[in-house]
Formats: sequence, structure tokens, C-alpha cells
Amino acid sequence: RHVKVRGTNTHGGIVAHTMWPEDFRLDDLPPTRALPTNLPPALALRQRTRSDAHGGAQSPYVAETLWRRPGASAELRGRAVIGVMLNGAQGDDDEAHAGHFALVTGRVQDDGAIGDWLANNFYALDIESEKGILAAPVPLDNYLADLNAGQAWYRPSYMLVAALSDDRAPTLLQAALGRVYNQFWRHQLAYYHPTTNCTSISIDTLRVLGWEVPWRGPTSRLFAVLGFPWLVVKERSVAKAMVSVDYLWTEQTRLLPAAAFEEIGASLLALVAQSSSAGALSGTLAKMLASDVDALIYLQFPQLPSSRAWGDAPVATLREYRQRLPRDPANVKTVPVPPRPFPESLRDPDLLPPPLPASETIAAVWGCVSVVGIPWVVLRFWRRWRARKQPKRI
Repeated sequence: RHVKVRGTNTHGGIVAHTMWPEDFRLDDLPPTRALPTNLPPALALRQRTRSDAHGGAQSPYVAETLWRRPGASAELRGRAVIGVMLNGAQGDDDEAHAGHFALVTGRVQDDGAIGDWLANNFYALDIESEKGILAAPVPLDNYLADLNAGQAWYRPSYMLVAALSDDRAPTLLQAALGRVYNQFWRHQLAYYHPTTNCTSISIDTLRVLGWEVPWRGPTSRLFAVLGFPWLVVKERSVAKAMVSVDYLWTEQTRLLPAAAFEEIGASLLALVAQSSSAGALSGTLAKMLASDVDALIYLQFPQLPSSRAWGDAPVATLREYRQRLPRDPANVKTVPVPPRPFPESLRDPDLLPPPLPASETIAAVWGCVSVVGIPWVVLRFWRRWRARKQPKRI
């Protein structure tokens, strides 16, 4: 099997860092396999990612055309593209069932190669990743197949590719992501997994550029508020309970990679259906995509065989996430990630404080209730009990 190797030249040869199978490519439009019409597009995409055992972790590389503009050329060489990357669940880390997410831009090479497309990888800066993941724009072959950090060594992956007739949309998107990285690296944009993660940063950028990807709504804000005391008891930690509250509070397309992937795919299909009325759309990026998308392609990358456990398709809801966890907390598998705080001396003086998550307000309200309200309720019931015990006068 032919592979492309990225590495470092040494006197004894090459120290390989990335090994990329060269048959992971796009020469021409792949065979058409449209999504089933008896399901909403978002659910049809979920079904596609789960159609193979283990989410396709042990299946061959797949390339399928979901939609093609009538009359558009099947030639893909030289085409500008925007890709939406969804990575699956790891099999050896119970904290990674939701997967990972990235936006991809690039151009199909003359030989059909796609390994140099740019994957915009947002990852926590203030922890020591056991994989050495770079929170940066990296080539697709590095993002998926780096021998340490490559997602494909840990889980299957899926990508929706929009083949475009013009490069204006990916140029706009990559320029905007470059500005986001500037704020991210200087810690003006602080990574916080429930609210500011790889998914939320990416989809927020799309929405700011004028692509109104549909919102799915939060998991349950009512339970986040009313269930806070129960979460404190369950987690045996106020800090952990606050994180759980923020997961419940956050809108799902900003939290879960699979939810974002499904809604973006459904939105793309809706945009190309409105291509004849693209001028009526209000958003800049949405107008570009409606006019310029010539084909939508589904790619499925297998997990590269190694000593790692096989992964699976990612969860699409927090309920699914809880169902995948072992019933016994002692059996939960996690990978320690020691903190690596950004030095205060390197922070710019003009940094604004990050917005407070919802859990701060909820915890403060419950704190007031527990200090003031609960003693008042106890006193009231005590007085009633005393009144019932006193003898009645005749």
C-alpha cells in the first residue's frame, strides 16, 4: 500500500511523523449514494455514520456523492473545498465518546490528493495532551494520521465535503478562523469544554460569517437549575456539579460534534436546494455556498490499525453519552491530562475577562437559598410542629 510520509531528515534516514495512505483521495466525483428521503437529513446523516460496525472503524475508506448540481462537471482536480470533519468515539477513553470536530479548507490536487487540506483544530491549550495535539491549523494528513496526535489512530472519522465552483467561501472562512486563532492563542478566547470547545468555536464562526446553521436547543436548562443540589450530591463536588450544569445548559450544536455535523449537513442540503434564490438569503457565507456548491461528498475514514482499542461512532446526545458509560464508576476509563496553565506574565494587559458560565449564577442562587431560604423553611416547619404539639385551650 502506498503511503506518503512526513518526517525529519536525519543522517540515518527519515524519522517519520505522519504516514498517510495515498488512496485516501478524490480524483473525480465518487459514485452517488443519496441520503434516504424517509428521514430528516440530520437523522439520515447520523444513520450513515452508524451504518457500519464500530462506526466504520474497521471498514474501508468510503467516498460517496450525496448531491450533485445538474450539469456540474464530475472533475474535482483543482476544486476549492470546504470540509466539515467529525471524529468518532475513542474505545479506550470514556471521556471521549462525543468525538471531536474541525472545519477544513483546501483544494483538490491535480493527482486527487487531499492530505494537504487545512484542518482547523481547536484544543485545550492549558493541559498536557497525552497525544501532543496541536491546537492550530494543520494539514489533514497530520490531523488524521500523525503517529502521536492523529485522530485516525484512535477512532473512525467522517467528513462532509462541499466541492465549489469558486474559492471565495473557503478564503473567507479560513481568514476568519485565522483571526479566531489570534484571540485563542493569546487567551482572550478561553477554552472551556462545556461552552467554548472545538465545536462551539467552529460553529460560532460559521454563524458570525452569515451561515445560520439551525440550533438544536440545550439538553435541559430546567434540570440544570432545579437539579443542581442533586448534582452536588451525586458528584460529591460543587465544581464538578457546575461543569455538569454547563453541559446541560449549552445549546447542543455548540456542545456535541455529532449534533453540529448533522445540522450543518442538513443546512448544506437546504442551501443547495435554494440555490436559484440565493440572492434572497441574508448571510454572506450562506449566499456563497448556495451559489457555489457543485457537489456534496461524504467521506468516511477508518481507524488506522494499531495496538489501540477500536473506536466507534460518536454520541449525538448527552443521554447517549451517559448510556455508554460503565454503570460502576470504578470501571470508567480516563486518560489523565495534567494542567499546564498559561503564565500570567505572558498575558496581554488588554485581555477582557471571559463571560461567566450559567453555572456561576445557578450556584450563587442556590448558595443564597441554602444560607437564607433553607433555614427559614426549617424554622417555619419547626414552629408548625410546635404549634401542633401544644395543648389546645377549651
